[in-house]
Amino acid sequence: MSIENAIEPPVASAVIAEEVERSASWWGRPAGGREVLNVALPLVVSSLSWTVMTFVDRVLLKWESGDAMAAAFAAGTLWFSSLCLPLGITMYTSTFVSQYFGAQRWDRIGVSVWQGVWLALMVSPAMLLAIGFAPSLFDMAGHGPLVREYEVIYFQVLCWGSPAMLIAQALAAFYSGRGKTKVVMVVDSSVAVLNLVLDWCLIFGHLGFPALGIAGAAWATVASLWVKALIYLLLVLQPSHQRDYGTLLGMRFDRDLFRRLMYYGGPSGLQLLLDVAGFTFFIMLVGRLGNIEAEATSMAFSISTLGFMPVWGFAMATSILVGQHLGENRDDLAARATWTSLQFAMGYMAVISLLYVFAPDVFLASFFAGDRTGETRDMVHGLSVTLLRFVAAYNLLDAALMVFSSAIKGAGDTQFVLYTSLVMATSLATLSYLAVEQWQLGVYGCWALLASWVWCMGVVFLLRFLAGKWRSMRVIEAAPATT
Repeated sequence: MSIENAIEPPVASAVIAEEVERSASWWGRPAGGREVLNVALPLVVSSLSWTVMTFVDRVLLKWESGDAMAAAFAAGTLWFSSLCLPLGITMYTSTFVSQYFGAQRWDRIGVSVWQGVWLALMVSPAMLLAIGFAPSLFDMAGHGPLVREYEVIYFQVLCWGSPAMLIAQALAAFYSGRGKTKVVMVVDSSVAVLNLVLDWCLIFGHLGFPALGIAGAAWATVASLWVKALIYLLLVLQPSHQRDYGTLLGMRFDRDLFRRLMYYGGPSGLQLLLDVAGFTFFIMLVGRLGNIEAEATSMAFSISTLGFMPVWGFAMATSILVGQHLGENRDDLAARATWTSLQFAMGYMAVISLLYVFAPDVFLASFFAGDRTGETRDMVHGLSVTLLRFVAAYNLLDAALMVFSSAIKGAGDTQFVLYTSLVMATSLATLSYLAVEQWQLGVYGCWALLASWVWCMGVVFLLRFLAGKWRSMRVIEAAPATT
């Protein structure tokens, strides 16, 4: 057979495959609607399960008192802020898994997951040390004495769940990075249901449990997080996974791989820390404006979080698909997956925004179910309705921000993400302080500032994605040469 004849069939096959790919529908083509939805939909449910869990915590606590609800929101946000740096790195484990999976290097998947677990174990003692600093932290917030007492209790109890949160996130990357997101959905949803049952028992004292109020809500979350970590550990160590992906043999510290996880994941973790810290600082400052402003802001943010978490699911799917397709050296498919995810996210956010504007009580009714009519109730309700309109004003660009930042992080462009977040988070914190303490802009001025901040972030990440530098990036090492 001649050289020409030997080469022709593969070339012809490639041309035919390319023609078929181009002629396929938006739904059925590679990186099209079906592929994105298959990966994203379970992550949407998984993300919602955690958000519903915290949302119901706050609703149940609101039935106890508005102060307990506001305290749980502020303390829970600060607790999450304390976890953001290591959490962002453990979450980035899924990028390594996805790129190794796309490159068909199965032997590197198990050991990648365990580097995330090792990081979680290393930082856990520091996470527990935060318990002792809680009173001082909330003294600085300047909130009322009862709210401050609740905040300290809620934060200190949640800290016992910090190691479990990090370990579970690293182990979950074994499934999410390979696109097996249905497993993540089932585990996270089951744990959310467990948390809701424990909430009902421990907040109000049902089924023989003591009525612990806000402490009970926190202990319910802690117990659920440890159950979640145990479930993922048992799943990852199944014999078939040990054989195919080295999930047991990979339970070793790999210095080079750990260093690369820190190099690429560290900026991602810092970015998450900076973004959440900026929001936390904003919430703490708005809390100084008064109890009504603090309550309404807590409600608006709780509802906003519940609303945008499905977009967070699409953002995570974007990162996974970008990683997989870049592992295959198909940056064109990585870009297509990003645009497809954005279309889903924008369509969803448009519907949610319309509901915030024209039917806000769909979301607010549960908060006021146990309240009698009164002046304070009416003031909190009216302010919450207005704040949801601010959320609607930035929702679409928030979707763009999440999708495009996740896409470039899935490629490894985390340094840019870090520098951008450093500048923007510092700006948000500084301007929020000036708005509250110096300019006396009030709650509406603060929220207008927040909306403008989200708009700027969305545009910045869109432009970075369009520049295309991410297309040539990889977080995994080159495959060994074969002879």
